[in-house]
Amino acid sequence: KQWYQRRVAITAGIQLDFQLPLRFELTYNAPDGTEKRPVIVHRAILGSIERMTGILTEHFAGKWPFWLSPRQVMVVPVMPMFNDYAIELQKKLKLQGIEIDTDLDDGSTLNKKVRNAQLAQYNFIFVIGEKEKTSGTVNVRTRDNVVHGEFSVEDITEKLIRLRDSKSNEDKLE
Repeated sequence: KQWYQRRVAITAGIQLDFQLPLRFELTYNAPDGTEKRPVIVHRAILGSIERMTGILTEHFAGKWPFWLSPRQVMVVPVMPMFNDYAIELQKKLKLQGIEIDTDLDDGSTLNKKVRNAQLAQYNFIFVIGEKEKTSGTVNVRTRDNVVHGEFSVEDITEKLIRLRDSKSNEDKLE
């Protein structure tokens, strides 16, 4: 296990605040008729948003699970002539709530585009060319360079939705 997986994270917290009631001159009438100074109880279920995000980033080492990832899918056309198919795919999957981008940089090689998507930690990379456009499919690989092969657009969309909705920490296409 990595050090960040062995570490215990404490995120929730409760604090008693004695200063704010003094600053705002807060009082209440006690049952015995005397004025008393209240104590304010602050609670934070996840701590601060920044702290929770930091803990999650450390835990996943930047490789967010699909359901939580802001970079779920990158579409990489092998040549500029397939950019229209890439944009069409992007629109279809966006409608399903999938975070998807396209790399339409004509100046980069296919290997560079795939490598950039891996370094940016996209969970899945769709490589598309003539064969995929003609058959209405995508060639799927992961950020860890595991090649899953060719899937129809409908099939991969269903698999991604199922993966997202399962809230699994493993990016397994089933």
